[in-house]
Amino acid sequence: MRQTVITISRPNARFQQWEALLHSRNKRHRAGEFLVHGVRPITLALEHGWPVRAVLYDRERPPSGWAISVLQRAGGEVIALSRELLGRLSEKDDVPEVLVVAELPSDDLSRIEVGPAFLAVVFDRPIMPGNIGSLLRSVDAFGGAGLIVTGRAADPYDPAAVRASTGSVFAVPVVRVASHEAVMRWVRERRGSGRQITVIGTDEQAAVDIADVDLAGPALLVVGNETRGMSRGWRENCDVLARIPIGGAASSLNAASAATVALYEAARQRRRR
Repeated sequence: MRQTVITISRPNARFQQWEALLHSRNKRHRAGEFLVHGVRPITLALEHGWPVRAVLYDRERPPSGWAISVLQRAGGEVIALSRELLGRLSEKDDVPEVLVVAELPSDDLSRIEVGPAFLAVVFDRPIMPGNIGSLLRSVDAFGGAGLIVTGRAADPYDPAAVRASTGSVFAVPVVRVASHEAVMRWVRERRGSGRQITVIGTDEQAAVDIADVDLAGPALLVVGNETRGMSRGWRENCDVLARIPIGGAASSLNAASAATVALYEAARQRRRR
């Protein structure tokens, strides 16, 4: 490794800032950065050219070939931490070989590409960061262009969300927006440019089954809060409300699961076009 390496063996102000990124949403957004754990998420962050501010590695063990590759490719500062400090930044009992401090992207809807086959999801006021990460995986898997998180919501860059996304947070744009109003202004602008986006809300009380809704054209799927469903504002702005018929003892689907079913149905219809 030819980079200049900074060694930290005791907690200092820099280390305490990184530690705060694990637990504090406000600290993450004030600093404009978040921690990335795991081989797959770190690898995908590099593959997608994600800006990296620092790479933290265990100075007490010889780096593997993968770790050397990360240190050479990531850019940013290279920080050698003691194993004890690196362990304090870990989410698991095992001390990781490498952690990455990644830059937060802008919350700009222009990051989401609206092409002829546009498909994206709005997650309205999600409570659990893990559900955001799980939904990001589904958006990625079924060809979605992005995920929009609206209202007072869990943080898409919470370690639980990043972990649950298994790296899809680096492959799919996720944009936080204060309300449905800003999203609908963006939708109307896209419609004015010729993209006739249909806004489809998922609601267990709807009269129409999701399989009977035309999802082959440009579509924005809306899924609501895990306990309360969609806000009134979103209900009033959806072109269609659709239910996912279920059986058994379950009263409803998990929000991320419901969105996954809708994404699958959209992908199925598009394959048959």
